[in-house]
Amino acid sequence: MASAVVSAAFRLPLVTRRLSPSPRIRFYHSTIRFAHLRRITTATNMSKQTGEMGTVVDASSRNDENSAEKPDDVVLQYVVLRRDLIDSWPLGSVVTQGCHASVAAIWSFKDDPVTLQYCDPMHIDSMHKVTLEVKGETQMMNLSEKLKLGGISHKLWMEQPENIPTCIATKPYPKSQVSSFFKKLKLCK
Repeated sequence: MASAVVSAAFRLPLVTRRLSPSPRIRFYHSTIRFAHLRRITTATNMSKQTGEMGTVVDASSRNDENSAEKPDDVVLQYVVLRRDLIDSWPLGSVVTQGCHASVAAIWSFKDDPVTLQYCDPMHIDSMHKVTLEVKGETQMMNLSEKLKLGGISHKLWMEQPENIPTCIATKPYPKSQVSSFFKKLKLCK
């Protein structure tokens, strides 16, 4: 199985602290290197289950080759909420569900090259998200299945302990790769 390595170096600042009149602790400049290993997934292990906490679907091997097709293609994350919950739950609770799903999708695919680009410090202040809505649980589950069949990596967030599917968030993708899956959905208002 092939793998790619991405590394980043971070420098720690020089800090001097005085704990008592005589001893002095010094922290010197040092370099810490982190290596992120990313496995290329095969067709046999394209999806992974996280049990009752929701489903993470990984289809990164299918989309990595096409991720740099258009250099001006905006990278974005889709977040899909349920309209029935928006109408019946407090707004803050529904927003929280979207936040949970978004963070879980980012973390689940943290070693993906497009996710690394999306979360890069140079791009962190210009993230793009599109928040859409479906009518209810049935449409949410159908969309998750459609994304799974289409090879789109995503997280289906399940609210616990009730085990209610509340939100879907994709990993970051170039818009041209995923927009067709969401074109029939309404913007969440």
